[in-house]
Amino acid sequence: MPYECNADLPDPVREALPEGAQTMYRKAFNNAWDQYADPEARQGDASREETAHRVAWSAVKESYEKRGEGWVRKDES
Repeated sequence: MPYECNADLPDPVREALPEGAQTMYRKAFNNAWDQYADPEARQGDASREETAHRVAWSAVKESYEKRGEGWVRKDES
């Protein structure tokens, strides 16, 4: 199910990620939700939702990294 706003994201995502990363996650999730609607487009027997969450985390990890207990942009010192 696509997310309309960051407040709709699962609690673990909202609690772990800063606002900018949440937005990135939401947009990537929603795009993947549409892109992987066909089960044949997914790897193995992964569900549509599982695939979309994997894609969203992958997108976040391209620009953010976990430091200590929080996530920060990779270009921040």
